[in-house]
Parts: sequence; C-alpha cells; structure tokens
Amino acid sequence: MPALASFLQRLTKRTPQPHPPRDDWSAAQDFTASLTPKASAAPRKTQEQPNPARLAPQAAALAARLPDLMLQANHLAATLQAGQHGQKRAGSGESFWQYRQAQPGEPVHHIDWRQSARTAHAYVRETEAQAPQTYLLWCDLTPSMQWRSAPNLPEKGERAILLQLALAAYLLRNGEHVRLLTPSGPATPPPAGTPLERLALALVGMAKTTTPPFAALPPTSVVPRHARLIIASDFLCDAPLLHATLQHLAGVPAQAHLVHIADPVEYLLPYKGHITFQGLEHEAPLDLPHVQALQQAYKDQMSAHTATLHTYASRYGHTLTHHTTQNAPLPTLLALQDQMSAHTHHNGGRV
Repeated sequence: MPALASFLQRLTKRTPQPHPPRDDWSAAQDFTASLTPKASAAPRKTQEQPNPARLAPQAAALAARLPDLMLQANHLAATLQAGQHGQKRAGSGESFWQYRQAQPGEPVHHIDWRQSARTAHAYVRETEAQAPQTYLLWCDLTPSMQWRSAPNLPEKGERAILLQLALAAYLLRNGEHVRLLTPSGPATPPPAGTPLERLALALVGMAKTTTPPFAALPPTSVVPRHARLIIASDFLCDAPLLHATLQHLAGVPAQAHLVHIADPVEYLLPYKGHITFQGLEHEAPLDLPHVQALQQAYKDQMSAHTATLHTYASRYGHTLTHHTTQNAPLPTLLALQDQMSAHTHHNGGRV
C-alpha cells in the first residue's frame, strides 16, 4: 500500500502543480503514521512497523469492543428505520409501490387501466418485491485502518465496523439477508446467537485469520453474480487495483456501495516544523524539516484522490459515500441508505 512518506518524497522532488490531473492517485498515500508535530530540536516520534504477531491482540481488542459496537449499531439502526421508509423495489409482492409509465411492448395485463384513463399515457402499477435480498459486507482490516490522529477520535477501522454493523442491523430489521465477505468467499457464521451477533462474531474470526499480505479490497473471484456489496475502506490502495476491482465487479455483475472512511487530518496535513513520518505498512520513513511547505500540494493531491474515487465509482455504476471519523455516523448511514434505495429503484430491483 502506498505511503504518505513516499508521496511526500515525490513532492519534495518536483514543483507542486496547482491543478493536478484528474486521475492522479498520488494523494492515495497512507497517512497512518504518528504525526504529532515536533519542533526541530525536539525528539521526533515514530511508530513501529506491523507484525503478524499483533494480529491476535487486534482481534482480541475487536472482540472486547463488540458489545458496545453492537449496542450502538442497534440504536443507529432503530433511528434509521424510524426516519426512513424500507428499501422498496419492483417485484411480485402485493404491497403497492408506485405507478410508472408503460414501456413499448409492455404486456397488456400489466397496465392499470383506471390510472391510465386519468391521463394521456398508459401506466403500470408496480408492487414491492417480497423476496429478501442478500447483502455482502467487506471491511478493510489493513493496518492503515488501525489509526487515528487524536485520542478522542475512533480508529478508522472501528468506525468502519460500526457503520457496517449498523447498516446490517437495519437491513436485517427490513427482512434482508446479510453476510460477511472474506478473502475466500462469504463467511459461514457461528451457529448460535442473533443474526447480527453471528455476523459480528464472523468479523472477529476474519480478524483472527487475516495474515499478510493484507487485502484492502475483496477479490472479485469470490463475489457471487448479482451481489450487493458494501465496502468500507480508506481506499488508500493503488489506482490500478481499485480501477480493476470496480471494473471487474461491474462485469460479474455486482453492484458495490463504497463507504470511504477518513481521519480528518488526512485531508489537511495540518502540521508544522520538523517531522518524521513513519508508516504502518513497511514504508520507508521520511524526515522533513519544514512539512508545512508541502501543505497546499498535499491538499491538491487529496482533492484529486477524492475526484478519482468518484470517477471510478460512477463509471462502473457503483455508489460512493464519504465519512470522516470526527462526524456522527447517522448522517452517513442516511446518505448510504438513500443511495442504496435510489440505485435499487433505478435498476428495478436487480443489479
């Protein structure tokens, strides 16, 4: 995974461009270092490199946090359900959904003649589908997600898990199926517990068994046809990998809802003075005496990174929702639910 250190190294070797190319992925650098600003005369803080032996403690920490995360997730799901209608889609059920204008070749028996008689057009009465859909959750567990810029903020990985558990609780309340996607395919959840508890325990199991090299994105080979996939990640991966993954998902076909998780300082580089940047994923450290000189170039490149995310998502029919960890999770869930619902309606209930 690219590092902030290597990004800054490149910036020090060229004049910053005020308007970087739209697809410039240089901003997608791992800002997962210890970035506490230090004066040039003060000791400079660094952070140790990842160690596979630390995976078990990380999984244990996740397990310890699960009861609180599940309590928050259920509360968010209840709030989301109270403020939103269910995710309706066209289907063969009995509950009325909407009228739509008849298309050429529409079977005559589909037309609602009473509604059509009121206008100059023929209309079809659509009902809401009754069959539940299956959603797959992919949570980025790479080391870059296990970072926060301040003690009062959650780690990016913890917020990703909360958002996914809350969305899962909401979908389960609406009668949908939710499964966890792992590098080897949909996980088999433990036999005991509620559906949400089983999903959370499967996530802990995935954290325990994850070993380097870490996967930020799901392998497209394990994604079922017509899957609905929710990916929570900081998307600090190589541009070709992201592009290829989203392109291949569209060809499966599968539809992805991307949840971009970021720490607030990842947009700003808000530091001054003499700083050593040390990454979490074996990147070489970088020592900068005047890091503030690169601030505007960094902001420009981060804007390019965000624009590229939007470009790739829209090009291949996926959705993208942004979330920064200093913000409350509910607005992000509302935006994500609206995007999922709108896309489902647009596709007539199928990917």
